[in-house]
Amino acid sequence: MGSANALFWGVMFGAVGLGYFVYGKKQQRLVPLVCGIGLMVYPYLITDTLSIVLIGIVLMAIPYYMRD
Repeated sequence: MGSANALFWGVMFGAVGLGYFVYGKKQQRLVPLVCGIGLMVYPYLITDTLSIVLIGIVLMAIPYYMRD
């Protein structure tokens, strides 16, 4: 099990991922939908806090730069 910081960041990025998922589903946009799923799933696979933060920032930035 990871640290309390990893748990905190996992929950934060999971909440943002849920928002991206709902937005992508309602607007029928693939990039936010996939990034939302990624943001909700990847904290379960990674336990290092720094990796969680870096990957989360990248996944949050992808829909901004790859607009449909």
